[in-house]
Amino acid sequence: MAQGTVQVTHTGTSRWRRRTGEYASLAAALEAAADGDILTVSPGTYRENLVVRCAVTLRGPDGAAGSVRIAPSEGVPLTIRASATVRDLHVEGQDTAAPALLIEDGTPELTDLRIVTRSAAGVEVRGAARPTVRRCTVDNPAGVGIAVLDGAGGVFEECEVVAAGQSGVSVHGGAHPRLERCRVHHASGAGLSITGESTALEAIGCEVYEIKGTGVQIASRATAHLTESSVHRTSADGVTLDTDAVLTLSDCDIHDIPENAVDLRSRSVLTLTRSTVRRFGRNGLSVWDPGTRVDANQCEIHDSTGDYPAVWVSDGATAVLDSCRVHDVPDALFVLDRGSRADVVDSDLAQVRNTAVSVSDGATAQLDDCRIREASTGAWFRDHGSGGTLNNCTIDKAQTGVIVTKGADPSIERCTVTSPVEAGFYVSAEGRGTFHACRVTDSSGYGFHVTDGCRTTLMRCRTERCARGGYEFPGEGVRAEDCTSDASGVPAATAPAPAVVTTAQSQRSPGLLGELPAHHPAAPVQEPAGSDAVRSAPVRTPDDVLSALDDLVGLDSVKREVRTLTNMIEVGRRRQEAGLKAASVRRHLVFTGSPGTGKTTVARLYGEILASLGVLERGHLVEVSRVDLVGEHIGSTAIRTQEAFDRARGGVLFIDEAYALSPEDSGRDFGREAIDTLVKLMEDHRDAVVVIVAGYTTEMERFLTVNPGVASRFSRTITFSDYMPDELLRIVEQQAEEHEYRLGEGTGEALLKYFTALPKGAAFGNGRTARQTFESMVERHAGRVAGFAEMSTDDLTLLVPDDLPELP
Repeated sequence: MAQGTVQVTHTGTSRWRRRTGEYASLAAALEAAADGDILTVSPGTYRENLVVRCAVTLRGPDGAAGSVRIAPSEGVPLTIRASATVRDLHVEGQDTAAPALLIEDGTPELTDLRIVTRSAAGVEVRGAARPTVRRCTVDNPAGVGIAVLDGAGGVFEECEVVAAGQSGVSVHGGAHPRLERCRVHHASGAGLSITGESTALEAIGCEVYEIKGTGVQIASRATAHLTESSVHRTSADGVTLDTDAVLTLSDCDIHDIPENAVDLRSRSVLTLTRSTVRRFGRNGLSVWDPGTRVDANQCEIHDSTGDYPAVWVSDGATAVLDSCRVHDVPDALFVLDRGSRADVVDSDLAQVRNTAVSVSDGATAQLDDCRIREASTGAWFRDHGSGGTLNNCTIDKAQTGVIVTKGADPSIERCTVTSPVEAGFYVSAEGRGTFHACRVTDSSGYGFHVTDGCRTTLMRCRTERCARGGYEFPGEGVRAEDCTSDASGVPAATAPAPAVVTTAQSQRSPGLLGELPAHHPAAPVQEPAGSDAVRSAPVRTPDDVLSALDDLVGLDSVKREVRTLTNMIEVGRRRQEAGLKAASVRRHLVFTGSPGTGKTTVARLYGEILASLGVLERGHLVEVSRVDLVGEHIGSTAIRTQEAFDRARGGVLFIDEAYALSPEDSGRDFGREAIDTLVKLMEDHRDAVVVIVAGYTTEMERFLTVNPGVASRFSRTITFSDYMPDELLRIVEQQAEEHEYRLGEGTGEALLKYFTALPKGAAFGNGRTARQTFESMVERHAGRVAGFAEMSTDDLTLLVPDDLPELP
């Protein structure tokens, strides 16, 4: 029953004056009213389901905003099917299956409405409706904030979605709304979701933030255009495009994103103009799949908070950067896979901790008139089939200007490298490349350093003031024409270079030949040691790192061992400062145990602890295995082992499955050479690197007996016990919390039974198995709820016993 009355003011001709007056209910007033009438609603709560079928004005009393509540116990509180005007109302939905405000037809104008509900949608616009909605607020913590579908359109001005249990704004089914100066925040799905062919969204001056999910999601041939808008503080990617999606960002700002700022896949196309991408945890731009393309013009990408490349291009995708700036990132541009391509024009790449431009696995990069400054490596063409062109580019203050390795074959033309620490241009491991009219000045090492077996061409190149020499060609295959140097001569093209690289010559090389990292955005790039930018990175205090160690599940004996070592090292340092003798502490360790018990994680924390105590310079972790250390021919193993050791200088060299270096049936195996080389390096550079060898317990006991010096170098063994079922459960619980899932009633008990019954064979991965179990549960959960017509927050987050995978 209504509380209050409704005043209907007639505005037409005299024969309709009978409509003027007060009505006891809104329904009665709407029944009596006709086009042009004004319905002024007295303050109160109206438990009615209203349907507006004519072009009336429905409003609350002047000066009493929010005093009129439309709040029926079920159904749609307010449905509009005409070009009406509605303002100053508070609409409350209490039916979980119905929208609070439904607009089905006409061009209504809605102003200063507040929509509060816990239903499928706060506002739903469909069909032929084209509303203009101004200064309206939607609060729907159970479902979609604003849904526009089935070909509908409309304009939303200065509206705000203050909470949404699913997407803040959902557009699909060929709808095409426009948002102006709107705010969408505290949504548990995407902030803006645009899906389906012929579906489009235009947003101007909008803000999307505090989203538990993706900020803007465009998929399945939908299009969107955002201007002067910002996306920030999401829990997932900032913007995602998938399956032929098209997005234009103009003068936009995407920042404070823990994952990828922008992720594109499956033939999607993104155009960025005068936009900024900053403070992102993974890639700034992540571009995947053939046909996927990014065009960025006058954009800035900077201040990465993670360890991943700022721009990632793979699987045949294309990225074009024109007049852009990329700075203060681990890696600027990473292009990999055959068919992938990056074109960079008139752009600046600066303050790059590792590699500014990395090209691998058959990809291509072309840089024209670009400037690279303060990077560990300016450009690295990594392997066979990888190439492209650097034309008229400058590289200033890098460790090494350009590296070409493993059969890569780029063309470098009219490029200048200034003040490199190690070399201007470095070619090794059968790298190729053509260098035309290039110049190196003020190198602390060589100008051009080409190692044995590289068929490289240099034409009209010039070096000036290179401390170790302008050119170093220790092997045959280099063709040099019209090259000059102010400090050293260049072998004539017809003159044979020395056929053998001596030990001294090998030691003069920049030491950048290590195995390539896994090319995946989940894997940080391991670069050569020696970057000042990396060395100056802040480290946590010992207590902070030990606290992180304590947070790991289980591993009680391991934690005690590490704390004992830490205490010994710290007290020894204090004794030395006091002028007392300090007990010698063997820092090299043996980790034994099954796979997945946390050995690599603890090794990484151990390195960080030693760096925080000042024992190691950087504390970084370089992880290698047999394939990284053992070569195919005599002499190559020692070189590979030396290079791995050099990359680990100032940190930890972690050798996984170290027993594989000494197989029981070794024959003429070169693994023994790696062990011998490693033992000598550990003796000669005992304070530069901490070495940790790891593997199964029995196999590691045999490994320690292979070389007389091995056991003496590794005086302490730490055993990693298998996780118990309750510890595996805790790992799953941590994974669920991190990914915003919850374990339902009985799920914990079911997991304990599952882990107890799980076969503990050779393939059992301990902590890895727990994570894989969680991932399987998420997949089964998705299959279970995907068919739900409507999904509550519990449906989307709760894992139940039926989601557990079958026992193998």
